[in-house]
Amino acid sequence: MNSSGKYDFRQFQEELAALDRKVDESKPAAKEVPTPAPVPAVPKRRGRPPKVDPLAGAKAEFEALRVRHGLTVADVVSWFPAEEGIAYLQGLIAASEPKPRRRRKTDAATDESAPE
Repeated sequence: MNSSGKYDFRQFQEELAALDRKVDESKPAAKEVPTPAPVPAVPKRRGRPPKVDPLAGAKAEFEALRVRHGLTVADVVSWFPAEEGIAYLQGLIAASEPKPRRRRKTDAATDESAPE
């Protein structure tokens, strides 16, 4: 206690520090366990969400079955009704063809349509 007879905070801190020093001296030095590096946060996507094909899983399963059983396109098309078989063939053709290149819009194209 100090001279005023009251227990002050500074004296309390000194006593805690002395206890900490005693504990540190009595303990053997322990190896520090390295903390794992924090995982960088994934940035939020901006704009529209990517388009998701709801039938992607079914298409993948169907393709796996077709390959596993060695089915040809003719076998697959004959399994469906005529309209769906045609749509399937059209999808295969569209997927195999390269997409057409987009041309730049130039001022020449707008000049031709403008009356003189």
